[in-house]
Amino acid sequence: MNQDAKIYVAGHRGLVGSAICRVLHEQGFHNIIGRTHAELDLLDPVATRDFFDSERPEYVVLAAALVGGIMANSTYPADFIYQNLQIQQNVIGESFRHDVKKLLFLGSTCIYPRMAPQPISESALLTSSLEPTNEPYALAKIAGLKMCEAFNRQYGTNYISVMPTNLYGPNDNFDLMNSHVLPAMVRKIHLAKCVMDGDDKALLSDLERHPVEGIAPSDGAESVKNALDKRFNIHNGSITLWGTGEPLREFLWSEDMADACVFLLHRVDARQLADMGTSFLNVGTGIEHTIAQVAHMVAATVGYKGSILFDAYLIGKPSVLLIDDMEEYMRTRGMYLPYPEGYGSRWLVAEGNEDKLVEHMRAACVTGMRRNERRCIEISGGMCDGHSAQRVAEFIRRVACASC
Repeated sequence: MNQDAKIYVAGHRGLVGSAICRVLHEQGFHNIIGRTHAELDLLDPVATRDFFDSERPEYVVLAAALVGGIMANSTYPADFIYQNLQIQQNVIGESFRHDVKKLLFLGSTCIYPRMAPQPISESALLTSSLEPTNEPYALAKIAGLKMCEAFNRQYGTNYISVMPTNLYGPNDNFDLMNSHVLPAMVRKIHLAKCVMDGDDKALLSDLERHPVEGIAPSDGAESVKNALDKRFNIHNGSITLWGTGEPLREFLWSEDMADACVFLLHRVDARQLADMGTSFLNVGTGIEHTIAQVAHMVAATVGYKGSILFDAYLIGKPSVLLIDDMEEYMRTRGMYLPYPEGYGSRWLVAEGNEDKLVEHMRAACVTGMRRNERRCIEISGGMCDGHSAQRVAEFIRRVACASC
């Protein structure tokens, strides 16, 4: 893949797509194209075909998808299966019709059975029942990777799929109803801090930046606090989160996922994966933490001193979800991610006249990025620096500090 290649990133403004665009730019790729939903509705097969007719991309990254957490999946199951199937059919189909050289499909580890042996390997796919709460979404993603596999087998295309673990990072979705566990937790605990500290300015500012249906900042701080108390269990001095807090989860910073995706675009083809007996790869860290541990990490990060409670009667998911990220395979092909035992750092972030200590969440093990301050990925003999602590600290400051 030369640096002049035209690369279409579907979903270029989302969590993963935007990170992939940044990594591609950093590595010298300058012919990257993307379209917003307003510019191109990937649910529309005619519009999608017209786009491919006019742009003729050489490489495609399919990161566009309808995504969400437990509540969203439970509330809108038809949307999750229909929209994702339609997007995949349109983009993969037009990639084939327009002779795209290589396609990278982004899936999810929710494709694996609810009670799959841990750590989960690619061979666990379709061996038993899926997690019911997100089964429609999982089935759509399974269909996507199987579509790529079928095109490779029948037509000799070069379509590969990656299944990331739980991701977080810039451009994440912080909707209180529809987001994934970590961004939802970050925002809820931030709001709980605002309520406990009596910081009405920060509280209303958050709701203005990230509106919540049925809660109007214009109604005033007391009205907002009452709504948060009743609807989201965000109280003055305590917060109640879903589940028991005991399930184990693995988290990955989105730009580390992007590094892996670009590496795979460079170095790994569908034929190589087929020789290994697979058409897709897991991408993860191999390190897990309980939801309760992550919640207390976030609380320490934002300075929340109240109680964190868990409601075991709300929706639960598997107690363990850790993927086998084919570490040996990646190491032998030049991608090395060290996870030293020593970790944990703090950076001072100043905003206005107020200094705040912000914990670097990656280094502090929320994501399992237990590594040296300088992380390097070897690609074709070159070295790429790990993303700076300052960038991560800035992300946390923007999202989670009471001064937001």
